[in-house]
Amino acid sequence: MFFIRNLFLFVIVALLACSSGNTSRKIINFDSLREPLINANKLSVKRESEEIDQYAKFKNWNMITTGTGARYMIYKHGEGGVAQSGQMARIAYKIYLLDGTLCYTSEKNGPKQFVIGGDNTETGLHEVITYLSVGDKAMIILPSHLAFGLAGDGNKIPPKSSVLYDIELLSLR
Repeated sequence: MFFIRNLFLFVIVALLACSSGNTSRKIINFDSLREPLINANKLSVKRESEEIDQYAKFKNWNMITTGTGARYMIYKHGEGGVAQSGQMARIAYKIYLLDGTLCYTSEKNGPKQFVIGGDNTETGLHEVITYLSVGDKAMIILPSHLAFGLAGDGNKIPPKSSVLYDIELLSLR
């Protein structure tokens, strides 16, 4: 995070210096910044993944990790059909930050409905829901890149935050 912020500030200062009345133009080779930015992002993702693993270990949760880095643990199995892409899923949920802050709940906002693989909802939720059956209750931890990303949600979820979902898959259509 420190590296990315400093690199961003460097680019801004360089751009401002180029436009501060100096008539000679300097060309910034952005391709030369690509590799350091990629490496900084990889390091950030690795740190976040380690934090999630430590959190799950502290909670004594035996979570399954998907290829994208989402974690889930079914703690109550349902009897219904398995979720598939293209279906309308309806879930009851509680969304927490990893520090325990409750951000959103279906008890207050009502159940959430979305088309699996199609609607504008968190990418990680689309992925993990396909591992669940109707009636399943699960804990899901989404790293920031699968949740609300670099910007957060502009309300209760800060930028670059991992989130914990406690969900129940209520129905599929």
